[in-house]
Amino acid sequence: MSAEFLWYVPNQSIPGHRGEPVSAEHNSLDTLATQAQALERYGWRGALVGTGWGRPDTLTVATALAARTRTFEPLVAIRPGYWRPAHFASAAATLDQISGGRVRINIVSGSDDAAAYGETEPEQADRYARTEEFIRLVRRLWTEQNVTHHGKHYRVTDSTVLPRVTARAGRPHPTLYFGGASPAAAQVAAKVADVQLFWGEPLADIRDRIERLQQLSKRDRELPPLQFGLRVTTVVRDTTEQAWADARARVAEMAKSTGAELDTQRRTAVGQQRLYDLAARGEILDDNLYTAPGRVGGGGAGTTWLVGSPDDVAKSLRRYQDLGITHFVLSDTPYLRELRRQGEQLLPLLA
Repeated sequence: MSAEFLWYVPNQSIPGHRGEPVSAEHNSLDTLATQAQALERYGWRGALVGTGWGRPDTLTVATALAARTRTFEPLVAIRPGYWRPAHFASAAATLDQISGGRVRINIVSGSDDAAAYGETEPEQADRYARTEEFIRLVRRLWTEQNVTHHGKHYRVTDSTVLPRVTARAGRPHPTLYFGGASPAAAQVAAKVADVQLFWGEPLADIRDRIERLQQLSKRDRELPPLQFGLRVTTVVRDTTEQAWADARARVAEMAKSTGAELDTQRRTAVGQQRLYDLAARGEILDDNLYTAPGRVGGGGAGTTWLVGSPDDVAKSLRRYQDLGITHFVLSDTPYLRELRRQGEQLLPLLA
């Protein structure tokens, strides 16, 4: 498969996300639609819309952005527990229909403020078992009619989702992305995900994880082969020297705001902890994977950065592609400025 490149839409309640300029209009429809329209113009396939209790609802944001665009494909992050399977399957099918098949879904199984929306927070093993059941049932609801399912976590009887999802070339229903680095998460990805999404880890680590998932897939998978994606911050400037100067200056500012380097041994999700632990192996891994942001407050895709000129970063992304990565979700701030820069300077090198 040829590679696909998406960006990130910052649907945040609090302004200033990862260096984004602080503005009262930071998550207004006009602001987010301007970014989505620019993504179309500068060659991006779409963008991830992140999720979490206390943030604007992702499916609502994605629907509004789809209405303001023509080719933009939202990768809508959602959480089992927050959504019931049949309710979600119907909502996503509706958006997929009215957008002409532009919906992608990112299933997030990590902890959230479940009690705030009236849900329990299972232990990790049970949480991933719930996620697997959720994915299996949603897939059935999109592809079958009169579905009856009586499982441990979910029950439906004679359920037919309307409108029906329209199967398209190479895509029987919205593509289901999934993240997670624990053994329990790997089992779910190998069995029921369409795309396993990795954070920005070194090439050797990604290679090992891909090989492990492929082995698990041989034993447990009944679907088409699992695909792989990378979610990472890309700091791109005209020259290598300028990119590293800007990256280091930003880390220095982050250190001031946090007061000191953070305790990288703090307990957190397995995938996030893997990123924090990279700093002990060196400040720069491979050619240009920068681990320092994780020591001073960076989290998620902001924990490690690929830094360099367009040629430097394109070379690194091609090396991930050589491992089997075909879905890339990139970002840097300010979001609008950087999606333009990287659309003009980076994407043509990866075409």
